[in-house]
Amino acid sequence: MRCASSKAGAQMALVYDRIALIGLGLIASSMYWAIKRDGLAGEVTGFARSAETRETAREIGLCDRVCDSLADAVADADLVVLCVPVGVMGAVAAEIAPFLKPGATVTDVGSVKKDVITQVGPHLPDSVHFVPGHPLAGTEHSGPRSGFADLFKNRWHLLVPVEGTDPAATARLRSLWEAMGAKVDEMDAEHHDLVLAVTSHAPHLIAYTMVGVADDLRRVTDEEVIQYSATGFRDFTRIASSDPTMWRDVFLSNKDATLEVLGRFTEELFALQRAIRQGDGDHLHDYFTRTRAIRRGIIEAGQDTDAPNFGRDGGVAK
Repeated sequence: MRCASSKAGAQMALVYDRIALIGLGLIASSMYWAIKRDGLAGEVTGFARSAETRETAREIGLCDRVCDSLADAVADADLVVLCVPVGVMGAVAAEIAPFLKPGATVTDVGSVKKDVITQVGPHLPDSVHFVPGHPLAGTEHSGPRSGFADLFKNRWHLLVPVEGTDPAATARLRSLWEAMGAKVDEMDAEHHDLVLAVTSHAPHLIAYTMVGVADDLRRVTDEEVIQYSATGFRDFTRIASSDPTMWRDVFLSNKDATLEVLGRFTEELFALQRAIRQGDGDHLHDYFTRTRAIRRGIIEAGQDTDAPNFGRDGGVAK
């Protein structure tokens, strides 16, 4: 199997000699541009199942070597990053296991951690360090052309070291993410999955549902939905345009935490329905005041902007 090469970047602050990116979508491509911008690795190899994706990566210079096999991609890599949908991580781990370098670190970027640990861990040899992770960064776009070096700037990356992980391996991986601009924290897998069910998984499901309701409500034509979309609905459609394969796997892999949060959401929704039906303006005002404070907290934490229309140029949603 061949590996096609592009010109390597200058070494400035080396963290790993060789990094392998498995899956070449938004996260992997953003990692590559950040790594090469700051000289964090001597060489970055990449692999994707799709021949078309590999050719696109070669065309745009994504990765120093784009390989045609998993074995070639991970050979002699000090760090292997699984950037594939959570539903296939176990199968990928089983395939790369025989070719992993002793002492290498394997990590991932999946939005679910407990299921990924269950899938991946049993396949990895004892000589390899396994440090699951999750960058809380992304856009609605996917594919090798979607990445950019500043994606992780000032965003959180959560590390979920498994029991017995070498602290030095975790610290080294932390330094890579911090060098790419991320803020890093550690969390256990079960708590991670509950937090993400609240902050990401359930909101995505609600967005998909609201867009589906608009599609099903035949009293509102497709033209009206598109032409008269207010900012709230536009943002729902942005979220609902995310990668369907990724989100299918997320919900199936984190079903318990997601269902728990959706149950709580249903209770809150029924309470708001009752308040609207009964004309209870005080309840609505108090509820909206409390939730508005959460938005202020997100802005104060530097995780969004208070600029009009989320800082989009010209006030137009993009």
